[in-house]
Amino acid sequence: MNRQISRVALVALGLLAALIVATTYWQTWASGGLAARQDNEIQRVAQLEIKRGLILASNGKTVLAANVKKKVGGETLYFRTYPHGSFAAQVIGYANQSLGRSGLEREANAYLTASDENVSTILDTLSQRLRGATITGNNVVLTVNAKVQKLAQSLLSGQCGAVVALNPKTGGIYAMASSPTYNLDRIGQKNGFAATQGGCTAAPLLNRATQGRYPPGSTFKTITAAAALDDGVYTPSSGFYDPGYCTEYGKQVKNALDQSGGAEAFGHIDLFDAYVHSVNAVYCMIGQKLGAAKVLDEAKKFGFYSTPPLETPSDERSPSGCYLANKHGLNLFDPKTAKQLAEVDPGRLGFGQSCMLATPLQMALVAAAIANGGKEPVPHLIKEVTKPGGGVVLRVHPHTWRQATKPQTAAEIRDMMVQVVERGTGTSAQIPGVQVAGKTGTAEICDCKYYDAWFIFFAPANNPVVAGAVLVEHQLNGFGGAVAAPIAKQIMQAILPQASNSGTNGH
Repeated sequence: MNRQISRVALVALGLLAALIVATTYWQTWASGGLAARQDNEIQRVAQLEIKRGLILASNGKTVLAANVKKKVGGETLYFRTYPHGSFAAQVIGYANQSLGRSGLEREANAYLTASDENVSTILDTLSQRLRGATITGNNVVLTVNAKVQKLAQSLLSGQCGAVVALNPKTGGIYAMASSPTYNLDRIGQKNGFAATQGGCTAAPLLNRATQGRYPPGSTFKTITAAAALDDGVYTPSSGFYDPGYCTEYGKQVKNALDQSGGAEAFGHIDLFDAYVHSVNAVYCMIGQKLGAAKVLDEAKKFGFYSTPPLETPSDERSPSGCYLANKHGLNLFDPKTAKQLAEVDPGRLGFGQSCMLATPLQMALVAAAIANGGKEPVPHLIKEVTKPGGGVVLRVHPHTWRQATKPQTAAEIRDMMVQVVERGTGTSAQIPGVQVAGKTGTAEICDCKYYDAWFIFFAPANNPVVAGAVLVEHQLNGFGGAVAAPIAKQIMQAILPQASNSGTNGH
C-alpha cells in the first residue's frame, strides 16, 4: 500500500512540476512569441491590459507613441496614442485593437510589452504579476532626429517620394520619410487615411523608403563605376568617345537633352568626367563591355537581391534588383543562364534603367558604402531599449553589413561624387564651407513622359557624418539635380555641425 501511495505521490509531483514549468514557459519565455502573433485574439485583448512602453525620438524626450488609459466594462485598458500624428508614420507604425500592428509597433512589440527574453525584463514582469501591478513595457528610443524627420516630411509634402538620411559609419538613421503619410491617431477610424499630404494621395500606408521600388537611373552609375574599377577593367582616366548616344540592339540610347533640344554630345571624355556629367552613352558602353552578369554581381556586393536588415517587419522591406513582369506580377529576376541574361539589356542597365529597380534605402546604403571606404553599415532605427524606471535593456552598436567595394574604388568614386556637386549635374546641393559628394539620377518612366528624380549624397566628403538618398516620383521634366538635390541639401544642413547649430553627429 505504501509503495502505491509513493507512486501516486511521485506522479502527482511530476505533473505539478510539469504544470509549473509549462506555465512559467508560456508566461515568460514564450510570451513574446505569442504576443507577436497578430492572429491571436486572446493575446490582442490581453495586451490592452499592458501599458505599452513609449517610443521616443533620438533625444530621449520627444514622445512619438504613448498610451491613454480607459475604463471598459470595469477593466482598465490602455490604448495607443500618437502625439505627433503623422510623424514618421510608416516607421513607427500602429498598434490598433482592430487592425493589429505595423512598423516598429509590430517588430519591437516584445520590448514594448515587456515580453522580450531579457532576464531583467522577465524578473521585472514576474514581480509586477505577483504584486498585481500593471505590466509596463520597455521604452524604445529611436535614432530618428525629430527635427530632421519633420523637415524631410515637410520637403516632400505634396509629392510622392521618400528621404533616407543616416550616419554612414554607425548606420543610425536620422530620418526616414515617406510621402504621402497619414495620421496614426486616425488609423482605424472612418476616413482615417484621408489625412494625406498635398497632391499625392497614393498608398499612404506604403513605406516608400523601404518598400518602394523605382528605376534608380543615373545613381546606379555608382554601381557600374565600381564594377568597372574594382577589377581594373577601367580606370578613372579611361577614355571614350561620346557622339551623344550608344547603339544598343540596333537602336540609339541617347544622352539627356541639351539646351537646344538635342542630345548632349561630349566627344572625347574619360570615365571620371562621364560620371560627373552623367553621360548615359559612356555608361551604356561600359555596361556592354562588362556584361549584365558582372554589373549585377557588383550590385549584389552592395546588397541588391537581399532584403536590407532593419527593425521593421520583413514584409515592409523589399529587395532591390532586376524585376520582370509576368502573369504573376512583378517579380525579382536573378539571371543564372545565358538565355536568362539575354533578357537583361546590359547597356541600359549600365545607367540604371532596363529591369533594375531599387528602394531609396538601398541607394542610401550605396552612398554610405562609398562614404565609408567601401564598408556598408547595418542600418538601424533603434538606438536603445530602456526600462520604464531607468536602466538599459538593449543598446544597439554599429556593425558592418558587407564590404561592398575596395577602399581604393570607394575613394575614386568619392572624388567623382565631389565633382558632381562642384561642377557637374548636382551643383544645387552645394553647401558653403562643406565639401558635398553626390550623384543625380533621372529615371524615365511612363514612356519617357515622366521622370523619377533621384539624388544620393554624403558629407563632409572626407569625414562623412551623413549619407542618404532622396527620391521624388513622377516629375514632368524634373531632373534629379533640380528636384531631389535641393531637398538633400536642406537635409544635410539640418544634420551637419558645420552647417547648423544642432551639433548632431551621431544618432
